[in-house]
Amino acid sequence: MEVVTIDRNLENLKQRLHTERPVPWEQFPDIDLYMDQVLSYMPRQQVASDGDDQLTASMVNNYIKEGVLAHANGKKYTREHLAFLTAISHLKRVLSVKDTGLLLRLASADEAVEPFYTAYASLVDRAFEDVLGHLPDAEDTRALAETALRLAVTSYANQIACQRLLDLMREEDPAPQKRPRKKGPEE
Repeated sequence: MEVVTIDRNLENLKQRLHTERPVPWEQFPDIDLYMDQVLSYMPRQQVASDGDDQLTASMVNNYIKEGVLAHANGKKYTREHLAFLTAISHLKRVLSVKDTGLLLRLASADEAVEPFYTAYASLVDRAFEDVLGHLPDAEDTRALAETALRLAVTSYANQIACQRLLDLMREEDPAPQKRPRKKGPEE
């Protein structure tokens, strides 16, 4: 019975990692959304999430206060906001809000939001396909443990490298730490 459950859950994980992706830019709503609409929209941007990391209004307000996200236009949020909230909601699992803000500001500095988001979504796609290539076909606990250990150690190594790169960028960054994002052409 346990092997069947593991098999079913492993296949479910593989299916979710293979099919669930943030929507392409063109599929974002073409109208601005109020906060409650943003909060109900964002779970579909969470790849393979079990809902344990729901976005809240206070989180959005904190991102704005920290300068990671631009202020709403009145009380409405644009597709640019949705694009950055997608990246923020993914990166918050591995980076602080401060580091997320620095990284997103520097990574998107020289381009409009649409090409940045398209490149970001492509990175997510490649990363998930890479992880899928490492998942075992075997259902036994030892194979799962070996794969989980390899993924954890890889995450550890990636975290070390990411943090050092962020430190280097922070040293070279002339901008103050709390700086509101520049508004895009549609904001």
